[in-house]
Amino acid sequence: MKPKNLKKRIQRLEKRLQEVPKKLAKLKQRLQAAEAAKAAKAKKKAAAKSLKAGGAKKTGAAKKPKKKLNLSPERRAQLAAAMKARWAAKRAAEANAKGASGDNQHAAPPGPPPPQSRPDGA
Repeated sequence: MKPKNLKKRIQRLEKRLQEVPKKLAKLKQRLQAAEAAKAAKAKKKAAAKSLKAGGAKKTGAAKKPKKKLNLSPERRAQLAAAMKARWAAKRAAEANAKGASGDNQHAAPPGPPPPQSRPDGA
C-alpha cells in the first residue's frame, strides 16, 4: 500500500477514535439522566401512594392556595341564587324519587296491561 493511502487511513482511524469517547460520554450522560428520571418517578409514585394510604401530607411542595375570584357583589349574589335554585331542584328531585319508591314497595311497576283472554278465542 502506498504511504499516502496509509497516512489517510491512519488519520481517519485517529479521527474515529477521538469521536468515540465523545459518543461514549454522551451515552453515559443519557443513561444517568434516564436513571435519575426513573428514580424520581418511583419516588413520586411512592409518595403519592403513601399520601393516599396514610392521609399524611407531603413534606416537599406545599399545596397551592385557591385563587380568589374577583366577583362584583351583584355577580356573587346572582351566582348564589342560581346555586340555591339548583340545590333546591336537586333536593326536590331526590324527595320525589324517594317518595315514589317508598310509598308502594310491593306494587307492580307501571307498564303495559297484561294480555286478556277473549271469549271468542281471537
